[in-house]
Order: sequence, then structure tokens, then C-alpha cells
Amino acid sequence: MQHLDILIYAGWIIPVEPENVVYEQHALAIQDGKIVAVLPSSEAVRYFSARITHRLTTHMLIPGLINAHTHAAMTLLRGFADDMPLQEWLNERIWPAEQAHVNREFVADGTRLAIAEMLRGGVTGFNDMYFFPDVVGEIADQVGIRATLGLILIDFPTAWAKDADEYLKKGQALHETFREHPLIQTALAPHSPYSVSDASLKSAQAMAEELDIPIHIHIHETAGEVEDAVEKQGERPMTRLEKLGLLSSRLIGVHLTQLKNEEINLLANHGASVIHCPESNLKLASGWCPVPKLLRAGVNVALGTDSAASNDDLDMLGEMRTAALLAKIFSKDATTLPAATALRMATLNGAKALGIDHMTGSLVPGKSADIVAIDMVDIETQPIYNPLSQLIYTVGRDKVSDVWVAGKHLLKSRTLTSLDIHDIKAKTYLWRDKILSTFKSKKDNG
Repeated sequence: MQHLDILIYAGWIIPVEPENVVYEQHALAIQDGKIVAVLPSSEAVRYFSARITHRLTTHMLIPGLINAHTHAAMTLLRGFADDMPLQEWLNERIWPAEQAHVNREFVADGTRLAIAEMLRGGVTGFNDMYFFPDVVGEIADQVGIRATLGLILIDFPTAWAKDADEYLKKGQALHETFREHPLIQTALAPHSPYSVSDASLKSAQAMAEELDIPIHIHIHETAGEVEDAVEKQGERPMTRLEKLGLLSSRLIGVHLTQLKNEEINLLANHGASVIHCPESNLKLASGWCPVPKLLRAGVNVALGTDSAASNDDLDMLGEMRTAALLAKIFSKDATTLPAATALRMATLNGAKALGIDHMTGSLVPGKSADIVAIDMVDIETQPIYNPLSQLIYTVGRDKVSDVWVAGKHLLKSRTLTSLDIHDIKAKTYLWRDKILSTFKSKKDNG
């Protein structure tokens, strides 16, 4: 009998690979933070013993969810700017608030709040784009969550850097800091075509090639963005990115609500990935990403929440459901984007976009033990006929009981093991009061 670190017995295991498969009454065997076997519980009893055994017979195990587009620290601005179109949301509320308050402390406290929320919702990895990515990396390392740090680039000064050269210099230094980290990697993160010049985009592309990392960028988020680009530059943003050499398998394009068929083919031919943020797009009335067409063309499509300032949550279970339902109504076909595809978008496709699908994204031997346990015993999830469908169309994040990242138990029976939730709440209340006070003062002063 082989002795292991961890053995988890579960009612159901949905491995994602192979797709659309559910293993009933199976177990996961874990050693040194990696999955060594997925096998029937009756066999696991005979073949394995473990230092720690979990008997989760009413639970479903799935791969850790990957939130492929976040601005984690902006969780401190949740609900601060609602019911506004994107440009008004940015120019009149979000950017002024950031200018007044974003510093290392804001990013540290906002990132802790975001990670706490994501872990409690089954997220084991996130792809971030925000200022002070070094702070995000420090917090992610302390907590033990998987993270991709966006090496932010934008053509105006911020609290993080004064110009493109400084953004890139700081980004390269941060990449070196985390280059050998087992859970943390980096991606070049030019904000968008409308906020980054040709010269800066070329520099980002060259740096991504040199460091062999992805390029994470908002693109074709709204019709207005595309129309402005055509008016000012005589071409659509994606055409510009192609000319500058940014369209490649490195590209992680976010939103893409405005796409012509030839642009879909362009993304497919270059092997680019698309991050669909359905709830943020809905709330800001940005548009609809043509996910079914992208998938049919062979484009890798993953899911992200965007920031809690525009969503207003970091709930990837909710994003899966919204993505599936939206695809059905827009295609007028109930078979479009089935449950198995929605789950793959939130797990393996996200890992593929980030270049880490060899490490995570599915529950197969050899991959990291990034695991989520979901308790299916409550009345809200009964009866169970098809566990995979139940996961997408019924389960809420309150049913997430346990989360492991690389075998480390970060959420245990709904309790965070590496974060102080009371401290997070206290600091969040202080930031709320500070931000409200600043805007009230500006309003009173005209």
C-alpha cells in the first residue's frame, strides 16, 4: 500500500480532461502538491493510505477555477460607480478615485479582499492587470494562490510609473523577481490600444518575446472604442495590433465585443486567446462577445470577471452560468455552449491562455493539486441527475466548502486558512470611509 500526503474521497469528480466526463464515487490521490491518481474509491481504499484523508462523499470535486481577467485591488471600489456607460464610468468616477487613492497600501488591502472573495468562490488562480503588481505578487505569495502579474503599461503617469520606459523597466525587474516562482508568473499588460502608443506597444511586444510571456490587453471592448480608432487612426484596433506584430499565440485579448468574421479568423489563425467577461460587459452595456463563433473557429476562449468595480463580484461560478445562458439566447439555440464547455472555459482554457495548462486546469495525474470541493447535499442542489449541468446552472459559490492550491488547503470548511478575514473587513471599512469622504469634499467644494 502506497502512503500519500492527501487522499480525497468524493461523491463526484469532474476532471475536465476528458471533457464531459463525471466520475462517481472516486478519489484523488495527492503527493508533493500534485495529483498522482484519480481512481474509484473502492480501489483507493486498497492501494493508498494518507497522512490526511478527506471523506467528502456529498461533494463534487472540480479543477480550481481560473479568473483570466481581473483588476484585483479595484474590489475596494465595488459599487462606487454603478449604472454608467464605460467612458463615463472611467472618466468621472473610477480614474478620479484611483488618482486620489491608489498607492501600495490600497493595492495590498484591495488585493487581499479580492483573493479572499475568489478563494471562497473556488478560484485558485487569477490573471491581474493593475498598478503596483509587485504588491499583488507579494500578497499572492503570502496567501499561496496562483497568480499572473500584469506588467502594466499605459501612456500617462500614475502612482506606479511616470512614462513607458519606467513601466517597462519596473516590469522587467518584477519578472526577474518571480521568474522561478512555482505559483506566480508575469504577463505584459498594455492597458488598451487607445491608451498605449505604437512605440510603447512595439516595446511591449519585443519584451514579451524576450521574456517568453503572454501579452494581456483590453481590445474591442465597446463600439465607441472601435469607432474612435477608425476616426482617429483610419483603422480598427485589431488591424493596428496585427501591423505592430502583437497578434500571436501570446496575445490574451479581453472583451472583444465588436468582431467581424474576418477578425475572428485572424484571431484563430494567430492562435490568440480571448477572455470573455460576460457580466461586466452586460453591466456596462459594452456589447456581446461572439463566443460561439470564436469557439467554432478554434479560438481558445476563457472567462474572467473583470473588476468588482464593474461586475460587481468575482464569482466565476456565476460567470459560467451567465456565459452559457447568453450564448444560447444570442444564437437562438439551446445546445450552444453546453455545461462542459462552460466549465472548460473557466478552467483549462484559462490555463491555456496563460501558458500554464501543463500545470493546472484539469484533474489529471501529474498536474498540480488545484482543487475545489463543492457540497451538493443542500436542498438548493437537489435532486441531482446530471452533476455537470447542476454545477453550471444551479450551484452558487456559497456551496464551495474547500479549496486547495498545489495541495495546500487554503479554504477549509468555508474558513480561509492563510488570510485574516476580520482584518480584511476592518481595512475595507476604512477605505470606504476615506473614498467617500474625498468625493463628498470635492462635491461640497463645487
